[in-house]
Amino acid sequence: MSHLSTVFIISAPSGSGKSTMVSRLMKEVPGLRFSISYTTRAPRGHEQSGTNYHFITREDFEQRIAQGEFLEHAEVFGNYYGTHRSELEIASKAGQDLILDIDVQGAGQLKSRLPDAVTIFVLAPSRQILEQRLRARGEDADSVIERRLRDAAREIRNYTAYDYVVINQDLEESARTLASIVRAERVRRSRMEQQIRPMLATFDDGGKTV
Repeated sequence: MSHLSTVFIISAPSGSGKSTMVSRLMKEVPGLRFSISYTTRAPRGHEQSGTNYHFITREDFEQRIAQGEFLEHAEVFGNYYGTHRSELEIASKAGQDLILDIDVQGAGQLKSRLPDAVTIFVLAPSRQILEQRLRARGEDADSVIERRLRDAAREIRNYTAYDYVVINQDLEESARTLASIVRAERVRRSRMEQQIRPMLATFDDGGKTV
C-alpha cells in the first residue's frame, strides 16, 4: 500500500538562504524526497540535469503543460518552472514525504490542488541583509539584483497565505526550526490515521475496525 505522502512547499525570495536550509533538512530528517523541478532556463555553473533541475526546451515544456503532466508550473524571469506529477507518485510508493522548493506563484497553484500540503515561507531579516546576501553570491549583475529585490518586496506580501514563516536571522537556528516543523507535521492526527485506526481496532470487541 502506498504511503500517504505529506507535501512540504517551501518558498522564499532569492537570497533568503532557503536552498541551504533545505539541503540541511534533507540530511537531518530521514524519509524525505526532494522534488526536482523541470525548467527551460539554461544550467548555471556546475548544475546538472536530473540533479539540480530537469533542463528541457520551451517547446517540450509547453507540450507537457498541454498534456497535464505538471502539478504546478509558472513562468519566472522568462523561463518556465514546474513540478511533475510523477514526483508525488514516486514519493508515495517509496514511503517518503515530498519537499518542494518553488516560488509563490507555483505554491499557490499547488496548494489549491493539494489543500493538505504544508506551506513554509522563508524570509531574510531585512531588505538590506537580503541585498547583502545577493551581492555576496557574486552571480548577478546590479540590474538583476534590483529586479530580485523588487520581486522580493512583492512576494513577501503573500506570507499570510503560508502555514509557517521562518525568518532566517541565524542559519543554524532557522535550519533547526525547519526540521522541527517537518517532524511536528508528521505526527498531526490527520496525518496518522493509517496508523491510528488499526491500533484502535485492537481495543474493539471482536477485532472490528473502528
